[in-house]
Amino acid sequence: MIPLGPADRFDAFRALADRRGRPGDRLLELLAEARGRTAGSPERWAPAVAASVGLPAAAALGPARYYADLEAPHGRRHVRVCSATACFAAQGGRHLTDVEHALGVAADTVSPDGETSLQTVRCLGYCYAGPAALDGGTPCTGPALADQLTGREPPRAAEIPVADDTGDPVLLAGVSAGEPAWQVWPRTVTAGSPDAVWTEVAASGLRGRGGAGFRVAAKWEAAGRATGTVVVVNGDEGDPGSYADRLLMEADPERVLEGLALACFACGARQAVVLVRSEYPRALARLREAVARAYADGHFGAAVHGTATALDVRVVEGAGSYVAGEETALIAGLEGDRGCARPRPPYPTAQGLWNAPTVVNNVETLAAVPWIVSRGGAAYAQRGTPDETGTKLVCLSERFARPGAYEVELGTPVDRIVTELGGGLKDGTEPVVVQVGGPLGGFLARDALDVPLTTADLAARGAALGHAGLVAFDGRVAPEDVMRHVWQFAAAESCGACSPCRVGSRRGLELAAAGTPPGAEWQRLSRVLAEASLCAFGRRIPPAVRSLARAYGDRPTGWAS
Repeated sequence: MIPLGPADRFDAFRALADRRGRPGDRLLELLAEARGRTAGSPERWAPAVAASVGLPAAAALGPARYYADLEAPHGRRHVRVCSATACFAAQGGRHLTDVEHALGVAADTVSPDGETSLQTVRCLGYCYAGPAALDGGTPCTGPALADQLTGREPPRAAEIPVADDTGDPVLLAGVSAGEPAWQVWPRTVTAGSPDAVWTEVAASGLRGRGGAGFRVAAKWEAAGRATGTVVVVNGDEGDPGSYADRLLMEADPERVLEGLALACFACGARQAVVLVRSEYPRALARLREAVARAYADGHFGAAVHGTATALDVRVVEGAGSYVAGEETALIAGLEGDRGCARPRPPYPTAQGLWNAPTVVNNVETLAAVPWIVSRGGAAYAQRGTPDETGTKLVCLSERFARPGAYEVELGTPVDRIVTELGGGLKDGTEPVVVQVGGPLGGFLARDALDVPLTTADLAARGAALGHAGLVAFDGRVAPEDVMRHVWQFAAAESCGACSPCRVGSRRGLELAAAGTPPGAEWQRLSRVLAEASLCAFGRRIPPAVRSLARAYGDRPTGWAS
């Protein structure tokens, strides 16, 4: 027998789905519809969904037991309350208990009469106004969250505050400067060339803004303009503390779609998929409306603006999972499978969605492309730093005096962002630690914020850029509670695909909950997580934990190493 190489790995689910006409394309949508009609466990209703599309019961039970939206019971009234970092920092997590008492429902359960269900989620994108909840599709935010959910006060959810710090915004060109979208795509598709688009993006030095920081032009080139190439927009912004993608999808979806069209043109792709996380219902609606308008205006379709270029775009709703934002896990979810990370190689650019060459770019990345093609890659490369060019949306959490989304040039000192743009913390208090780049990004002490906002500089301090969300913790939250919160996130959101992360995250939570210094066991656990985890999620846990221990300094957490 000839052993299969990585690129020839047999995937039983894909093989079966191919024979059944790829029903996985709509499996998660069908499961979500079924879940919305019942409070029962997936074993009761998921097999029937699988049978309706010609798949075995296991094909539906796998994702139904994996994705948070499908696993959680749903009452006739379904409330999702945020338990992520910014909302936790706002009141030390007390808001969850208040909501449970107000609704008379324990977290992640449904009331005995089936009327009300309460689901805890990790980030709703209201980090600037937390704590937050979604009552159906209605957002409620702020200190009076429980009163809003019980009707004693009306629902409140402020628009995202935005400001440009660059003088010539790239990402906020439409939101703050009023520049209309769809100015670049029509002339590019009628008079330009794919090579010209690729050349400008290559000259810009643009790197992916989803966290990995891979050069965009290199990823596009890796797909090789092969027949059947697909471009996927990753709108599964899962990093608690960041709401940049939500802002762009809600306030300027046309710019995101124009960037997508240019990416498809450069990659030779005729098909594109936009995945929007279910926690962003307004963004989902805005993008679907924008796609419909784009077809009506000739930006998408069988003959774009009368040319031979064809582009078909569809919008898909996610089902709730942090790791499902990792590109191989995202692709698995689009195929109807569990959103678990897959081994690489093969890389998605060679073998991605349904084995087709697939380019995955996040929302913020694509929103920069129209500016680059219009103004030139060289102009973009002059901004930021020589090694990390361009601008970035930085999101400041509710604890700041001036929370909101700020467009800054890469290399801007974090201390300046915290003190000048954010105005420090509310009531003139000082931050004790600041989390940068999500719960597994890293933590910086107040006296360690004199670091440029770049991947390399933050990494040298044990942190990470990630989506560039900044969450401030003041002295009201104990360091051991923050440490336990980090481990709760890690244990809950591990996809379970590899045992180092699956077992290690749970063991870390046990150690953190015990409240005793883990000692030598932490050293072993850290080494296994960092060296043997399948994807960056597990590998990032040890540096995040160590950075938190260092940031608290003389307030020991017991996890320093």
